[in-house]
Amino acid sequence: MTTTASVRMAGLGPEDVEVLHAAARAIRDHSPAQAERLLGKILARHPTHAEALRLLAILHLNTRRGALAIQTLQAAISHHPGDALLQCDLGNAHAACGDHAGAINAWEHACVLAPDQVTAWFNLGRAHQQQGESRAAINALQQACALAPDLLPAKILLGDALVHIGRFEDATQQYRDAVRLHPTCGDAWRGLSSIKTVALSDADALLLSTQLQRRDTADSDRIAMGHALGKLQEDRGCYPQAHAALVAANALQRKLTPWRVQDFTDYIEQVLVMTSELPAPIDPELGREAIFIVGLPRSGSTLFEQILAAHPDVEGAGELPDLGNVIQRESRRRQMPFPAWIQQVDAADWHRLGLEYLERTARWRSSKSCFVDKMPENWKLAGVLRAMLPGATVIESRRDPLETAWSCFKQQFYNQPHFACDVGDIAAYLHGCERAMDQWRARDPEHLHLHRYEDLLAGPETGIRTLLADCGLEFDPACLDFHAANRSVRTASAAQVRQPLRGDTARSPHYGALLDPFRHALGLPAS
Repeated sequence: MTTTASVRMAGLGPEDVEVLHAAARAIRDHSPAQAERLLGKILARHPTHAEALRLLAILHLNTRRGALAIQTLQAAISHHPGDALLQCDLGNAHAACGDHAGAINAWEHACVLAPDQVTAWFNLGRAHQQQGESRAAINALQQACALAPDLLPAKILLGDALVHIGRFEDATQQYRDAVRLHPTCGDAWRGLSSIKTVALSDADALLLSTQLQRRDTADSDRIAMGHALGKLQEDRGCYPQAHAALVAANALQRKLTPWRVQDFTDYIEQVLVMTSELPAPIDPELGREAIFIVGLPRSGSTLFEQILAAHPDVEGAGELPDLGNVIQRESRRRQMPFPAWIQQVDAADWHRLGLEYLERTARWRSSKSCFVDKMPENWKLAGVLRAMLPGATVIESRRDPLETAWSCFKQQFYNQPHFACDVGDIAAYLHGCERAMDQWRARDPEHLHLHRYEDLLAGPETGIRTLLADCGLEFDPACLDFHAANRSVRTASAAQVRQPLRGDTARSPHYGALLDPFRHALGLPAS
């Protein structure tokens, strides 16, 4: 019987096979020098051998030589163009180097060469999902799930992608399948709980409570299940039980990922001073096609993005990492953290960084003239935008502070903001954000605008017209029917923004004195 391993070793004698196996073990055991020596011995005798070159590329990747890994795999593919595994690893190498387009192209080739290659379909689906291409992600992940019905990560990612385009029933089926396979799968419970238009059941409550009592449940799963149980109990009107479940989940999360208030307050002080004087921009219009929505999570930012994305000239890009990545890359180049280098940067440098951001986000302007970048924590960088992207519009979304704080505490985020696990941390973060944004808005009132969630609820058309005007957009009636917009929404609010505006979204009044610690931390009167 011919195995995959024997096919990979074709053309090698027994001694060479043993050497190649030893090289693979050395890579696994983190012995790069030994692995390189052994692979060199094989390649001296078989310079174009596919598996030897593939292992060499993996070694390069493990030793942070991504470009060399890509070069090695491309050379191997030139000799073995039909080798799907080489293409799959080429995708991994491109992804490790931040070349998402190259990674997707390689994984697509792998899927064509080997339609039964589960890993290639999964990687392709995950890459499309990370790029915000939910429909392409669904197509690839459905293939992965068909080939491997018990592959939990594929089921979870497929469920997430289905949620993002509003196919909630199909997403629920994927999450339910995952729970049947693994009852303590935190990601599945997180997914089910995130579909806020579909309440969990009494049977779910019993299953969650039972699984939370198990001692062998991983902490990450326990946290997700605790959040799901809290959401379930709130939906049932059992507010003390909801509060208890959420407190327990957040206490465990904070233990695992502590957050230092002092580091945050030091950052605020430093960045406010450093951004007080910035050089006049070379091109005051640079970035006019970009609209940033910033502020705290759960403050209504997804709703504001959904309204803007309903406009025919605007693409809703979701929460993009690009602005932060540009700043981090410059920090590495200067070998000092942001914001320490701000006052060393001249107008040409800021112009260069602005162009880099626009180049990274160009795909979001392929069919529309403007795009929305809705990464909430971009507020931390808003102070430099008047030098880096002086033509951009910044919309800060704010919601009632108690509702915002409690909503953050209740929500298990995809990438958990560590501040959201503790009452005092949330209050410090909220006050720091508002203080910084108030100062930056005073410095650049033409481009930084404050919009309140409650004002939008009280006067939807007035609020929408003002929002469009602040973004330099003509009014379009489609924005009034924002909930009907057919687009991918990749946040925890994916279900809510597909419904008309509701005025009954406040939840904190139901908890009464249980939330007095939040009120005290926020400087609000007790209940």
